[in-house]
Amino acid sequence: MDKNDINNFLAEFKANMSAFGVIYANRDKNIQTLADLEITPKFRDNVLSKLIIEDYCQGPLANDQFGTNPMWVFGVSVKKQEVYIKITILPTKSFCISFHISDHPLKYPFKNI
Repeated sequence: MDKNDINNFLAEFKANMSAFGVIYANRDKNIQTLADLEITPKFRDNVLSKLIIEDYCQGPLANDQFGTNPMWVFGVSVKKQEVYIKITILPTKSFCISFHISDHPLKYPFKNI
């Protein structure tokens, strides 16, 4: 994956998020993570707005669930827990499919390079 592609995706995702907000999938895992980590939805928004290339794990991935735009996977540490983040862009909206404690260790191809 090319760093420019990741940067372009993140720039578009954040621009849409800033202008129109972000939609979150209402999944039990996502909701439970907010409670387990004792974080607010606003804190979660802040995490997404600060994603960087080094947080990149995977993507673009085929999107067979929510629209046709590809999905991208990132990971961040929140309160010493690795959080799995899967996001995409819908027409004029940023969409977060997953925001939950990771089920397995994530790989970060651009960390420490």
